[in-house]
Amino acid sequence: MESERGSAECTAKLVDISERFEGILDCGIHPGLNGMASLPFLDLVDVEEIDLLLMSHFHLDHCGALPFFLEKTEFKGRCFMTHATKAIFRWLLSDYVKLLSVINGFITKTCLFFCFQEVEINGIKFWCYTAGHVLGAAMFMIEIAGVKILYTGDFSRQEDRHLMAAEIPNVHPDVVIIESTYGTHIHEKREDREARFTGLVHDIVSRGGRCLIPVFALGRAQELLLILDEYWSNHPELHDIPIYYASSLAKKCMSVYQTYINAMNEKIRRQITISNPFVFKHISNLKSMEHFEDIGPSVVLASPGMMQSGLSRELFENWCTDKRNGCIIAGYCVEGTLAKHILSEPDEIVTMAGQKLPMKCSVDYISFSAHTDYQQTSEFLRALKPPHVILVHGEQNEMSRLKAALIREYEDDTEYQMQVHNPRNTVPVTLHFRGEKMAKVVGKLAAEKPSKDQKVTGILVKRNFNYHIMHPSDLSSYTDLAMATVTQRLSIAYTGTINLLRYYLNQLSGDVEQYMANDKPALKIFKVVTVLVEPKMAVVEWVANPVTDMYADAVVTVVLRAETDPMPHKYVPPALKVDRGHITECLIEMFTDMFGTESVGKFIKGDKMTITIDDNTAIINIDTLDVKCEDESLQQVVQTSVSKLMLAISPVKQPAH
Repeated sequence: MESERGSAECTAKLVDISERFEGILDCGIHPGLNGMASLPFLDLVDVEEIDLLLMSHFHLDHCGALPFFLEKTEFKGRCFMTHATKAIFRWLLSDYVKLLSVINGFITKTCLFFCFQEVEINGIKFWCYTAGHVLGAAMFMIEIAGVKILYTGDFSRQEDRHLMAAEIPNVHPDVVIIESTYGTHIHEKREDREARFTGLVHDIVSRGGRCLIPVFALGRAQELLLILDEYWSNHPELHDIPIYYASSLAKKCMSVYQTYINAMNEKIRRQITISNPFVFKHISNLKSMEHFEDIGPSVVLASPGMMQSGLSRELFENWCTDKRNGCIIAGYCVEGTLAKHILSEPDEIVTMAGQKLPMKCSVDYISFSAHTDYQQTSEFLRALKPPHVILVHGEQNEMSRLKAALIREYEDDTEYQMQVHNPRNTVPVTLHFRGEKMAKVVGKLAAEKPSKDQKVTGILVKRNFNYHIMHPSDLSSYTDLAMATVTQRLSIAYTGTINLLRYYLNQLSGDVEQYMANDKPALKIFKVVTVLVEPKMAVVEWVANPVTDMYADAVVTVVLRAETDPMPHKYVPPALKVDRGHITECLIEMFTDMFGTESVGKFIKGDKMTITIDDNTAIINIDTLDVKCEDESLQQVVQTSVSKLMLAISPVKQPAH
């Protein structure tokens, strides 16, 4: 492993105190379903283990299930969204839920952050970029153990009348989770789209009809209001025809739009210095049908955008039987909603009350939905060049077409290969990444400033995908861990003598120290295991760790053997002291027999002896028993002789009975 300082060799014990990290990106409802069926499928999610919830923007298909998730599940993590998203979603929540406790819970459990502000939780870093789409919408860049994941949410790379285009991150992600709402479709130019829209509205009111524009309360509605207000200002002949924005919620939230002007494009920021572009001259707010005098031609923008219920559904049922009237669908529609159904031009519709009505009004579709199209998606991915792309947020057929188109686009590219995944709901995507792991030396070890070739010994701590090497005494400073020792004590029935026990333990280790501990005879084996000999009992003690545990197991085995051995006390041989003097005498005697007296030299500095054969000299270290010699053959002969001598004199052989 490499430390941050270079390639110093590291010896470390690994302590893993990392926690498994889980997060959720968005938590919305299905617009075409009701009740529990509209909620996310959480059966396969262990909600208690979720650490983090990131909300990309305030649309209900991305955050509508948040009240349920915060109040009705065991979620104990933290929820993050941008300031503008929280400000608007708070009003949306009050309109959608009508429960004070839920709203208060949402306010307390959500955390705010700014674009480009980096947040770190349990070792996971994330920050966001402007996504376009709606005010406050964010794309999240998440970094886990060095792997970067970009979640786009809903985004648009096309600047419109009030929002800037989505940014291209300056960091290249390893994975991009990207929306595929429009698949391979290409949006028409903004100017052409606006001209077609205003032309359709003009035609409907000119023939004396009512023009219904179903919209979400916030988002694309503000874009359409800016277009219509400007168009009415440029056409005095339309000034007598009223435009209504049927949403009390939108009026409350308009103050949020006026507050977060800096989150909009440059055109809006310049205009605000002269006059507020969201104070409309030709548009009135319509709270409910009771305040609406349905007389003559008019234009009404009403929510919800897919006409599942509410004012837009009520107005459509009132107006659909008159051929003078018209409905303009200006955004994306989900299967199962009335907005999607009427695009197929049915002869009749079924009302909320179950009554069948003939459909005679005109229905037109103009996409003002601020979602990326194929061209934007392709250019966005080409700029980022992620190895893996995961498609979400779209119908299965559109996702499949987009996947096939992206694969075709890059199949001949020899420098860049993209893997595209379009998983079905609840089907996991498993990706494997390999990278270098860097361990930072901290605390006392870092203060010592090890050189490039110096060995660093310490404890390697892995936590939240980060690695640190530290001295054991620094554990409490950098982690929640602390050093402790566990002394193990095992009592074994033993009726023999200490000499018999020492005799057997000498065969095990060859280095047994006998001493008195608290007026009781004791033996120290391997310098780490103690055996206290008490009346009819042998007590084995050691400080627990993997090495000493192994030594202790061996000692226990020897004690059990000694207890069952019938050897009488008088046959137990005395302890043989194999000290440095004894080893020296044995070496001199052995090499004198092998090479003659003249070959065995005198001691050098008292701890080394020499063997000289044919002008080649081997030097033996009496303490370490290492042999050094320039002649490899002589070195091998001498080293082998020394090793065999030590095997012969270290174990004490049991005499024949």
